[in-house]
Amino acid sequence: MEFREKVKQLTEDYLQTREDLFLIDLKISADSTVTIIIDGDHSVSLQDCLDVSRAVEFQLDRDEHDFSLSVMSPGLSEPLRMPRQYHKNIGRELDILLNDDSKVQGELTAADDEKITLELRYRRPKLIGKGKEDVVEQREIPYAEIKKALVVVKF
Repeated sequence: MEFREKVKQLTEDYLQTREDLFLIDLKISADSTVTIIIDGDHSVSLQDCLDVSRAVEFQLDRDEHDFSLSVMSPGLSEPLRMPRQYHKNIGRELDILLNDDSKVQGELTAADDEKITLELRYRRPKLIGKGKEDVVEQREIPYAEIKKALVVVKF
């Protein structure tokens, strides 16, 4: 079995014992630096990263293939990639870049396996008369139309 396939299989085998965790990305550089990025339905603790690291590292032979291993959760600057990540962020503000390079920002109110629903709040000129009015609308966006989605961090 190829090294990458073995690492991926070991990671997935461990994650099957932890249904609340899931694999986001697996990277192996030319110098055999293995980076595993995991996320969770609620959060990812340091212990979760240690457990995945141990489950993978202890099953590999460094004499057969020398490597370094890093297991982490996605940072705040990492885009959302999987529907499970959208589910866990319901109620939070998202900044979305669509495939046509337009941008949308709104509160994530729903997510399923094919699309998300955002609540958009903005002001626009009144349709009749002068001045502006507040608008609240729901917009469904299929995952296929999303180029990049980031959680907006508020302090």
